[in-house]
Amino acid sequence: MNSTTTMLPNGLRILTRTMPHLKTVSLGAWVKTGSRCETKDINGISHFLEHMAFKGTKNRSSFEISEEIEFVGGIPNAYTSREFTAYFAKVLKENVEVGVDIISDILQNSVFPEDELKKEQEVVIQEIKSSIDTPDDVVFDHLQTSAYGNQPVGLTILGEEHNIKSFNRDTLINYVNDRYSTKNMVISAAGNISHNEFVNLVKKYFNTLHDHDVTAPVKANYTGGVKTEARDIKQAHILFGFNGLNYQDDDYYSSLVFSTILGSGMSSRLFQEVREKRGLVYSVYSFANAYSDNGLFGIYGGTGEEEVKELIPTICNELNKIASEKVSNKELERAKNQMKASIAMTLENPSSICELIARQMLIFGRTLSVSDIIEKIDSTTKEQVRDIAARIFSSNLSYAAVGAIKNIEDYENVQKRLRG
Repeated sequence: MNSTTTMLPNGLRILTRTMPHLKTVSLGAWVKTGSRCETKDINGISHFLEHMAFKGTKNRSSFEISEEIEFVGGIPNAYTSREFTAYFAKVLKENVEVGVDIISDILQNSVFPEDELKKEQEVVIQEIKSSIDTPDDVVFDHLQTSAYGNQPVGLTILGEEHNIKSFNRDTLINYVNDRYSTKNMVISAAGNISHNEFVNLVKKYFNTLHDHDVTAPVKANYTGGVKTEARDIKQAHILFGFNGLNYQDDDYYSSLVFSTILGSGMSSRLFQEVREKRGLVYSVYSFANAYSDNGLFGIYGGTGEEEVKELIPTICNELNKIASEKVSNKELERAKNQMKASIAMTLENPSSICELIARQMLIFGRTLSVSDIIEKIDSTTKEQVRDIAARIFSSNLSYAAVGAIKNIEDYENVQKRLRG
């Protein structure tokens, strides 16, 4: 990845990748905390905190935070996932200090004013309601619950309305003091940036972060199960899930090759069989979500109320085939080329690189070389693909469905189809 790393005495890690041909820099702070670090009674706080961080500091009002970075043409943003929270910005190369100043201010000096807190509670509740009104969002939350139950990793990222209403300033401060430590945080930048200059800026502005141990999240234990929800709509959204591979697994990159063959792109098996040959769906694909200690492999299909009767056995048949037969040389080569092209495209985007190296440092404790990743992809064999498929599909099924689902098969029957 050709990134450069510096660790400050307080344990804060600083990463850069210099791309001198660019006129911009992407930079930000990544924290290894997210919804899976929450308990049920504070579920949603990681995401709510991400919102509140922009609502005023000791030095700036909410408007001044936005105004200052946008005055120089910068683009601020943030996100929360199950394992990470990120605060980042993209700026012109001459305005890096503005970006570092703003990001450091919201991380270290947010005051969580009560008036802003009440307004943002309503904003996040509207976001939750918007998600609830989107069945192809809801079905993914249902899959997570069916796979992990009431474990923290099975909870939603947005949380529930009653939780959001219960949060107050002390709740946020306690969560920051507990989870935001230099030990689980990295500051990253990619673009037209000097590493040494960036380190000096981080030293200047990130100077009050706490250095303390952070409790590890509860270990994820995949169980499998079912969660369905009938709605009066025209489409059925169906998800199959299985116990996948974590980031540290030796076969992780091979599992991505397998997923690409099965359901990534228009030449994948699922797209060709389910959409092109049978016309059963508009969208069908597979995915491999990895966590630090577990993984969730899934297949999504969106179809009509009648078509679902053919869709489910067709998908099951494709899964059984790929788990029992060797893939072709052509399929394997295509998947590898797709993945390598995707990596090359990522390496041309400073925002993607900034995030990638930060996440790698938080997951592996180091950044990964591109050559090592390519080698893992290229070394994947047809036998490995078949074995990984068999390994994944031997786990209990997680089954989620939302919408026009009166014709879906029950959990036990689908499980039988997959067991041959």
